[in-house]
Amino acid sequence: MTVRIVRLGSARQQDEGLRIGTVRRPPRGVPKTEFASRDFYDVWYPQLSPVPELVQAAQTAQAAHDQRAWDTFVKQFRKQMAEPDASRTLDLLAALSHQSNFSIGCYCEDEAHCHRSVLRALLTERGADVR
Repeated sequence: MTVRIVRLGSARQQDEGLRIGTVRRPPRGVPKTEFASRDFYDVWYPQLSPVPELVQAAQTAQAAHDQRAWDTFVKQFRKQMAEPDASRTLDLLAALSHQSNFSIGCYCEDEAHCHRSVLRALLTERGADVR
């Protein structure tokens, strides 16, 4: 069993399982009833997305290709994910990865400069089976 880290809106992989959207906002222009059928997500869980201020910081770092700004974003997002509710959620997902297939994701094209890369690292650090 594993957790996959995916780009929301991409085609689902075989045995991917439940897809969890870890984004601040739902996809624009897509009816809620079509989120799953259009391969966005089955469940929306914005608690694992950066707070709005960090979303803006990440977008700025991505647009400017500014590694220092990206590193600052990563540090601040890790701090956000260390808060008790987020930390417990990550512990839960890590444990579930050994019992069930599921995926988490975001819209960003480049995972290396997306918060999902940080989620991948945090889940791996907690012993999750990450693919």
